[in-house]
Amino acid sequence: MTMKKSLFTAAFILSTLCLHAADITMISKAFSAGNATPLAANMDTEIDLALQDKAQKANAAEAVAQLNRFFEANKPTAFTVAHNADKNETGFLVGKLATGKGEFRVNITYIMNDDNIIIQSIRIE
Repeated sequence: MTMKKSLFTAAFILSTLCLHAADITMISKAFSAGNATPLAANMDTEIDLALQDKAQKANAAEAVAQLNRFFEANKPTAFTVAHNADKNETGFLVGKLATGKGEFRVNITYIMNDDNIIIQSIRIE
């Protein structure tokens, strides 16, 4: 491989990783702030949503409304990403959501589409 091709490949991989990191940062900020509205742009047309013991399929608007109701009842104080992994075009994020009512485990699965994360499921336990 020539030096020019190597540099191009490295630049492409780095730009993809930076875009992906921006999506993960956006998710972290939304959970930290207790505001699900920014997540809507990254949700699939229908996602699996599980809030504590209640699971359902929801479109983006329904999911955002339910997440925001959850955040109103459980005011976030912090959100940390404990683990994030990608394999081929899929990935997942495991986080800890600290609230005034305790700590919740957050699991998010997604697919990659044109260097953007498309959220497939959100589970808060």
